[in-house]
Amino acid sequence: MSDLEQAKLTLEEKGFLDIETPNINYVEEILRLKKEKNAVLLAHYYQIDEIQEIADFVGDSLALAQQAAKTDADMIIFAGVHFMAETAKILNPTKKVILPDLKAGCSLADSCPPDAFSEFKKQHPDHKVVTYINCSADIKALSDIVCTSSNARKIIDSFPEDQPLIFAPDRNLGAYLNKETGRDMLLWDGACIVHEAFSMEKLIEVVKEHPDAELIAHPESEAHMLKVAKYIGSTSGLLNHVRQSEKKKFIVATEAGILFQMLQENPDKEIIPAPAKEDNTCACSECAFMKMNTLKKLYLCLKYELPQIEVDDALSAEAIKPIERMLELSK
Repeated sequence: MSDLEQAKLTLEEKGFLDIETPNINYVEEILRLKKEKNAVLLAHYYQIDEIQEIADFVGDSLALAQQAAKTDADMIIFAGVHFMAETAKILNPTKKVILPDLKAGCSLADSCPPDAFSEFKKQHPDHKVVTYINCSADIKALSDIVCTSSNARKIIDSFPEDQPLIFAPDRNLGAYLNKETGRDMLLWDGACIVHEAFSMEKLIEVVKEHPDAELIAHPESEAHMLKVAKYIGSTSGLLNHVRQSEKKKFIVATEAGILFQMLQENPDKEIIPAPAKEDNTCACSECAFMKMNTLKKLYLCLKYELPQIEVDDALSAEAIKPIERMLELSK
């Protein structure tokens, strides 16, 4: 049995972690293989620090989709979660797209089953559908346009005021956008477990300890968190705000992976993660799915070019339409 055949078998049965890699310098090998295979490594801000450090591009969902749409690489390694790699494949049907861990899913995407959403859509035939990019290809194919937290306001404002809209899958982001736009969009009842994991009780204690800190939050957070935030913005918006602000201390209510980039850009500022309800390794809110990608898995997926992301041609042809509409409006 060849190494590739053995790797496929091991991956199907146990995953990459059971493949032995003695004396491997993962960073050196990843950089070498990337160059050898003309591959580009795209990473989300919520990835572990070590992956962000060696990525060719680190960004939020919008920026990553834009990078995926214009790359001239032969292979895309997506250090993120499944729906992100799936979007990259839809935008690059002839390129090889690989994901370090096929089980790196998304609680928000999982909260919107295609069959149930299709029935919901049929009940409101006069509504146009705007979906947050954090959803499956099947949901994108049921949508009129896709958005990210960076461009959601612009996307929604592109519709006439009298056009009824459905917004899915995030109810918190949808409620925030209804408030900001004055719309009354119908909201799918989905949510991100990471952005609903913040503890107001613990936050009050943190604010008491740091009265000079400014609370900033991602709009996927719950309404009570957004109500007390001094600034609300997308992942890139939060980064820009901290970079441009004269404030020196911030409490950040989003996935803790963003802290790495914030600290890199603002070494003179104090960045404090908003506390989570449950105790964990950092007392902050982390996405377990995002953290499934490791340097070892990244090295092995690049070496064996597995697991590959595949999207049915017919589904891809439908799902790309709302993505392209978003990208056109986001220029």
